[in-house]
Amino acid sequence: MSSRARVVRSVPPSDGDVLREIPLPPYVTGEDAQFAVRAVVVHAPRRWSGGTICRNDASPHPCRLHRWGRRVLTLRGLPPAEIDALIERGNPAEPRPPRPGA
Repeated sequence: MSSRARVVRSVPPSDGDVLREIPLPPYVTGEDAQFAVRAVVVHAPRRWSGGTICRNDASPHPCRLHRWGRRVLTLRGLPPAEIDALIERGNPAEPRPPRPGA
């Protein structure tokens, strides 16, 4: 048995750092969607003199949590325009998005 772990990169390295994506849940529940809304709102983009950064942690935007939140909401069936509208409203406690057709 090898002691070396296999690392899968889903984002190309930037500035010498390897960013690992946050794993998606096996299926997206309402609670996952609520966490995702919070992630995209709290980790929204902010213009700064050096470019666009994450409003919460000042890392380059989109940060890991923002990317994760967008992917979860996309799996939940929300189109990009609706995700952008959630961010624009800026309410991290917004009710979880309904499943389209539900």
